Amino acid sequence: MKRFWKHVSVDAERVVRLDDRPVRTPGRVPLALPTPALAEAVADEWRGVEETVDPRAMPLTGLVNAAIDRIGMDPAPFADGLARYAESDLLCYRADSPPELVARQDAVWNPLLDWAQTRYDVHFTLVTGIMHKPQPPATVERLAQAVAALDPFRLAALSPVVTITGSLVLSLALLDGAADVDAIWAAAHVDEDFQAEQWGEDYLALEAREAKRREFDAAVRFLQVLG
Repeated sequence: MKRFWKHVSVDAERVVRLDDRPVRTPGRVPLALPTPALAEAVADEWRGVEETVDPRAMPLTGLVNAAIDRIGMDPAPFADGLARYAESDLLCYRADSPPELVARQDAVWNPLLDWAQTRYDVHFTLVTGIMHKPQPPATVERLAQAVAALDPFRLAALSPVVTITGSLVLSLALLDGAADVDAIWAAAHVDEDFQAEQWGEDYLALEAREAKRREFDAAVRFLQVLG
């Protein structure tokens, strides 16, 4: 779509408008936002359009579309999909060697698991290696309840964080403010960073990681302006 508008505004119902027309989702629903800060952040993406709309440059708008069209009508199945990450959370799968990596995983991941255990009154089963081992059913159920309690907009933002990090615990810690953004990102990449230190950076892997970081940062910003 080419730019046809001159002015972008937010009306009293926090709907983003292009001149006198409301922006609509792909499902043709007006783009109404739950907070003024998020409405202005989305409006800024539309203000930044030059000649043609590029969805890749408008990640907040994309998350809003997902929240309204994909999640809003029936959040439960979407929340359930995210909650399943509790069954194989990254932080529960540990290396058995080398000792330096084992120690680094313990130092970075154990405090985050300790936080989750205290915050949600749960326990985790740690696994050495990559063979799947079930988590306690009560743990999976409790974390699923925490995810199910989130509104569609938070679910939309949490989704890329969960899929990029591979960890529901890290995602909930980010949402709860239990660790800062860079600490969450670093925790999700302990193994990858260790391998890069041993063998050097791979160009294609680094490029993919930078793309994921942009998506991660957009989700973080979405949560910040959502309030």
